[in-house]
Amino acid sequence: MPRLFDIKFPGECKTLPDGFWSAVDVWIQKPHVVNKRLCGVKDTEGEHAGTEAVQFLLDDPELSHEVFSFLSRDVSPAHTHTHTQDKPWTSSVRTIIPKVNCYGTNLHKELILKDFGRQRVTFLPFEEDSEGRACLKRGNVYQIQLLHQDCEEWALELHALTPDAWFSDGVAYPKLPWLSSDLLPKLVRWAAECKSSEFKSTLSLLPVEKYSVMYQQLKEKYKAMVKVWPEVTDPEKFVYEDVAIATYLLVLWAEERAEKNLTARQSFVDLGCGNGLLVHILTNEGHPGKGIDVRKRKIWDMYGPQTLLEFTSVCFPRRPPDGNVEPQSENSDVTTDDDLSSYACRYFVLPCCFFDFYGKYQRRQCKKSQYKEYIDFIAEVSQFSGFNTEEDCLRIPSTKRVGSRSSLSVSEVAGLLEQETLQRLKKECGGLQTLLKNNHQVFRVEGGRVHIRDWRDRKSSRADTKRKPVAPGALKTRPCWFYDHHPQRCPLQAEHCAFAHGPDDLRPSTKPRKKIKNDAL
Repeated sequence: MPRLFDIKFPGECKTLPDGFWSAVDVWIQKPHVVNKRLCGVKDTEGEHAGTEAVQFLLDDPELSHEVFSFLSRDVSPAHTHTHTQDKPWTSSVRTIIPKVNCYGTNLHKELILKDFGRQRVTFLPFEEDSEGRACLKRGNVYQIQLLHQDCEEWALELHALTPDAWFSDGVAYPKLPWLSSDLLPKLVRWAAECKSSEFKSTLSLLPVEKYSVMYQQLKEKYKAMVKVWPEVTDPEKFVYEDVAIATYLLVLWAEERAEKNLTARQSFVDLGCGNGLLVHILTNEGHPGKGIDVRKRKIWDMYGPQTLLEFTSVCFPRRPPDGNVEPQSENSDVTTDDDLSSYACRYFVLPCCFFDFYGKYQRRQCKKSQYKEYIDFIAEVSQFSGFNTEEDCLRIPSTKRVGSRSSLSVSEVAGLLEQETLQRLKKECGGLQTLLKNNHQVFRVEGGRVHIRDWRDRKSSRADTKRKPVAPGALKTRPCWFYDHHPQRCPLQAEHCAFAHGPDDLRPSTKPRKKIKNDAL
């Protein structure tokens, strides 16, 4: 039972020993954050247990003696008096869910014994066949130990029951050196930080085993899209990412139908659908819906007529004081108020890019992380718009948030947003005309109407072949608004745009400075 590896904590670590157990819980409940070949685990609640918790795995007296000697080995006399002899452990069982669907028919499980008195946790892997018979993987029994070596020094140690007999399949059972080189350093970092996440697990609303099975089925079904991807974006990233999102929604909706005894499949509208693959998958899997985006993509023509995709802006109707809806547009294809203002309407946000209603989201609180601040902004908009956002509402680091509709209609929300816009304009020095003049790079006023400037068009950009060429020093002295704020970035390549695409493209002006007046000297 040798010590295989040890790693010391940074000096004066104030989070131990509580941080150690917090880090251990991450490895127990979310092993997929380290082992990328796992989809997750299904675990049971812990309970105080004695030797009876282990006996179901031990059918050999010699093996029984070996395992219990490993579990009860003394670390130091200082820990002995804190160890409860009748029920020394808190036990739980977790079922490992791999990502691959052809991994095997046996269920790979682990009995986990936490020994709080001796600051150690032991993992006893076993396999369970279809008839429920358990077989201990003796060679893969290992233990993680927290030690307080000196007055201020802490360390983690890795022990194994029989390291020479260790078996690795590369999925449920990683190689023994991997535990030393990958797992233990992460446990040390997590224990030192000891941050309890306020976000629920990505799969907290789903049965992880159903998610894993469906993900593999959809991945196999739509993997051919990678080979015919006509966009400039990375096909593997976008295809498998949308497969994962579709899997999440399909399993979530299936659970909802079973819970509410529903037969009709849920419908959806994907606002800002991008390449439309998520719409295509959900439609093919039987859910009626459509996707809307301000720009058509090349790949849309590959999906076929059954996948409904529109390139248009979403214009919500205004609601006058009498309550009658006055349409803003005569376009019948625009999403209507009734589509989105139903009391049963819910939303699912995927904030992959941080934008507000006017451009890139501007940070306001430097003490929060960018993601945390943006999620709080979404919650603020949600509450302002009349959606229920209870504390138990899903908040996921995988960039998802769901909610349920409460009171306000979409048109009323649009009215509130208009009020907010007017308040911002009133704060502008000089009013609307000054605002437009100060932002002539973005806006073009023509015939009493305001247009977004298109720098690809000579008329829009005021390009004139008779004009004198602009001095080179006058170029690239200001950042490009479109590159910094527009969802599709600047329509021009960097070498053709008169403004800087990022800080590396920005350079100081070479124009001569104005003469300084004598009285200013």
